[in-house]
Amino acid sequence: MRTSLATDLNGLTLRSPVLVASGCFGTGREALGMVDPGKLGGVVTRTITATPRRGAPGPRVGETVSGMLSGVGWQNPGVDLFLEEELPRLARPGFPVVVSVGGAGLEEFVSVTGALARAPGVSALEVSLGGPDEELALESFAARPERAAEVAGAVARLSPIPVFAKLPALVGDLAETARACVRAGAHGLTLIDGVPAMAVDTDSMRPLLGGVTGYLSGPAIRPIALRAVHEVARALPDVPIFGVGGVFTGRDAAEMMLAGAWAVQVGTAALVDPAAPVEIARALLAYLREKGLSSPSDLRAVMRSPRGGGVR
Repeated sequence: MRTSLATDLNGLTLRSPVLVASGCFGTGREALGMVDPGKLGGVVTRTITATPRRGAPGPRVGETVSGMLSGVGWQNPGVDLFLEEELPRLARPGFPVVVSVGGAGLEEFVSVTGALARAPGVSALEVSLGGPDEELALESFAARPERAAEVAGAVARLSPIPVFAKLPALVGDLAETARACVRAGAHGLTLIDGVPAMAVDTDSMRPLLGGVTGYLSGPAIRPIALRAVHEVARALPDVPIFGVGGVFTGRDAAEMMLAGAWAVQVGTAALVDPAAPVEIARALLAYLREKGLSSPSDLRAVMRSPRGGGVR
């Protein structure tokens, strides 16, 4: 039996189900010198807004037990400069580029989508719904299912390419919010975003981050991500899901897919080692062969089997 990592997200085809998560590939200039893009399933860009953003004050990153605390603040050059300088560096045949779209309100999401949707080299869009909704003064666009659906739907209607709604885990009813986004037109979902967190340096007696609070990522949040993926996959079994949160090994990726993810994104591990996503994909392929499975999609079928799953 031939085992392959090829993955089909209902029309979005990937040579591997392991991608680099948003913000973890830099501008492309740095990482492309250290990793062969031909061995990656693709890359999600940093979040792009209509106009340039300077981001949060430094320090922006700090280490915590089993994770990383970060508060970047969507630093980016704005959509025009992204299209002019960054996208041409990333876009190449056979290399899926998913652009993360952000904004302070609905109008900004629409503006960015209009500029990106037909740009050469963009395979899909990821709508970042975990950021603050300044227009309605909400903690995040995902705070209300109807608001998340409004934004995701507006992007989807403008876009001729697949749109994935990225949701945080800590919302009232995650499955209902996910369902609302899909009903509004989202092709798939990305679960989860960083978990709100904070740390204090007891030596300096100051917050670890310049912006005081930030988001936790890395192995510490993987169980939270797994539960989120499982709940949404159970509610929407035919909707493609990117599982994100603490994937450091091939078995971590397999665990995420057993929970219901169709593919995974690697964030913190890629910041530690840009080649980590390639190694994770290699280890995932070895795991599939060990278990006698032919493709990543077979892992989803295991947990959905009537007997509750399990392979040798």
